[in-house]
Amino acid sequence: MAEATLSKELMDNYTDILRNELIPAMGCTEPIAIAYAASMARKILDDEPVHITINCSGNMIKNVKGVKVPNSGGQRGIEVAATLGVVGGDPDKKLEVIAGVTDEDREKTRQLVAEKFCDCNYVENVPNLYIQAIIKGKNHDAEVIISEHHTDISLIKRDGETLLESGVKNEYSDTIRTGDRSLMTLRGLLDYANQVDLNEVKDMMNRQIEMNSAISQEGLDNPWGASVGKTILEAYGRDVRSCACAAAAAGSDARMSGCPMPVVINSGSGNQGITVTMPVVVYAKELFISDEKRMRALLISNLVSIYIKHYIGALSAFCGAVSASCGAGAAITYMSGGDYAHIAKTITNTIANVGGIVCDGAKPSCAAKIAASVNAAILAHYMSMNDKSFQPGEGIVEDDVEETIKNMGYIGKVGMQPTDKEILNVMTDKVDVSACL
Repeated sequence: MAEATLSKELMDNYTDILRNELIPAMGCTEPIAIAYAASMARKILDDEPVHITINCSGNMIKNVKGVKVPNSGGQRGIEVAATLGVVGGDPDKKLEVIAGVTDEDREKTRQLVAEKFCDCNYVENVPNLYIQAIIKGKNHDAEVIISEHHTDISLIKRDGETLLESGVKNEYSDTIRTGDRSLMTLRGLLDYANQVDLNEVKDMMNRQIEMNSAISQEGLDNPWGASVGKTILEAYGRDVRSCACAAAAAGSDARMSGCPMPVVINSGSGNQGITVTMPVVVYAKELFISDEKRMRALLISNLVSIYIKHYIGALSAFCGAVSASCGAGAAITYMSGGDYAHIAKTITNTIANVGGIVCDGAKPSCAAKIAASVNAAILAHYMSMNDKSFQPGEGIVEDDVEETIKNMGYIGKVGMQPTDKEILNVMTDKVDVSACL
């Protein structure tokens, strides 16, 4: 594969992006982000809390409505996530904020939710990912706002005094280097994956393999959700294609149904983290790939997913399993000896096939969407290795894969905005669907 030697600045930029993205999280990241905001507000309050209000975007409501809050004992909903964060959360653990809650915390949460300790409101004209936690104490009050990304706190107030404001550095600011995603290109990320010293990234990549493989196996071993992963193996057999789809789906089976095991996320999503990981792990074993090449393939899988998703944004009506599957397909093509042109065709073929899958919130059926997307990426891979690809002018496909990716990004970010709103209306029973037909 022809390579350009990347500058140290570009190499460091890709590493920063990975370190920012590949972090552990428990369960669905939207309820966890709400628990994090509530827990941070409780910490800032430094008083006995008497009530908390959560104001959030429609996409947050959509992605919390259908999933169990992990470590909650099977409870669901924004009120549960926020209250559990207040009662037993540790904000220093961020997306593992409620990993340490106890039976006493869970029971206290049930009691407080029943007593209307928390209320939730839908707010418009805010970023797709937006949480405002306003907590009242006996003598003080506090406010925390998270926006754009699941752990990005943009405002902290206590008793009306601003302690943190977006863009202003102080003791509350997060100093992590996040990386500039506008500098990403497909060629650039492939060159990075081939050139980076693996000692710089092996710890986070091994953590991703370990955690995501563990929850995948949990989903295959036990009856979580609708058991999509188990069903694939029972119905389709155990060839490498079925095993790749099943391994990815099974992790989501467990995760969407409240399994408290952590995953390493991608683009703010545990489902996407599982999807970029498990098909690559399965194919690497089947193809007898060395640990070094498997790790470089995982770098490609993660970065392709991040690259596609950054055009769309954290939350939208676009199903993130598609961008993550593009990453997995690209990595499988790389491990199979494909060059840039083959990898580009794999991505193009995947987008042309399943680019229209919509997100109607986080819930157990996400596992089936993951399986469908991974299956499409595997088909795309085999097509590309036989030099077959959908052609420019066919739908949103362009001659340059970068332009095809941008087209998908535009549709996901702009074109699907009305769809996103109507999905929320349907999910919250704000429209009489029968009257519209």
